[in-house]
Amino acid sequence: MKARVLFGVVGFVLVLLALYVFPSIVLELAVAALCVLATYEVLGSTKLVHNRLELLLCMLVSLGLAIGHFDILPLDLQDVVQGLIFVLLIGSFAIELKFHHGMNTSQVAWGFFGALLVPYLMLSLLRIYQMDFKPIGQADFRAGQFIVLLPLLAAWGADTCALFAGMFFGKHKLAPVVSPKKTVEGAIGGVIGGAVLVLLVALLMNATLGFKMPLWSAVVLGAVGAVLGEIGDLSFSVIKRQTGIKDYGHIFPGHGGVLDRFDSVLFVAPFAEILFRIIW
Repeated sequence: MKARVLFGVVGFVLVLLALYVFPSIVLELAVAALCVLATYEVLGSTKLVHNRLELLLCMLVSLGLAIGHFDILPLDLQDVVQGLIFVLLIGSFAIELKFHHGMNTSQVAWGFFGALLVPYLMLSLLRIYQMDFKPIGQADFRAGQFIVLLPLLAAWGADTCALFAGMFFGKHKLAPVVSPKKTVEGAIGGVIGGAVLVLLVALLMNATLGFKMPLWSAVVLGAVGAVLGEIGDLSFSVIKRQTGIKDYGHIFPGHGGVLDRFDSVLFVAPFAEILFRIIW
């Protein structure tokens, strides 16, 4: 527990430095590294893709998708995605033809999930960060630098609220086979806590940064984000249970792998991105 708390504090400080002190390329490189590690974890740690050449191809495609999001490169994201789909399609089936005795088509399907879908969901954080609308009266920063914190708060803040609500009030199991410790009461506490936390931070941003974020959207993000975070957590827990692993990795002391820490964020961040594009 001590290692978990200590790393959480250090990680939070590093996130703030990447958002507000270091140049944007640092954050982009960090998210790119998370994407590649997440691809490896969901495909390699689980052995869903056990052909090493296919696994390498998937990790390279994941890296290419992340690089396609870099601000410094004049790339059209749609063109990048289409090109990577083509590369992954041709490459995966070429590898399957070469190693058809030990590789089946399910590995190709999982490859598309791990190489394209997982990193694309993760990269919602970068797409939010790069939103370039300016708050009223402010011209020296992009609003994305601040609102990117909201989906993280909706996912991790709600998870913390659910943890404590479950400890004090939990009686009814939410998903006893997949995640024995989760309770219905904890999930409800997470929804309420997530809505309150995001609302409070939105009020603070509106008051200090000149934002005009509708308060209803903050409540929606917090509450729906809490639900989506639970679904994301349980979904990736199902994969762990079905493949017989305890954690996706050990890169984060006390937390596990990238997917152990970001499984809820993968579901919350894309919803936040859609919501932000609607209200701004």
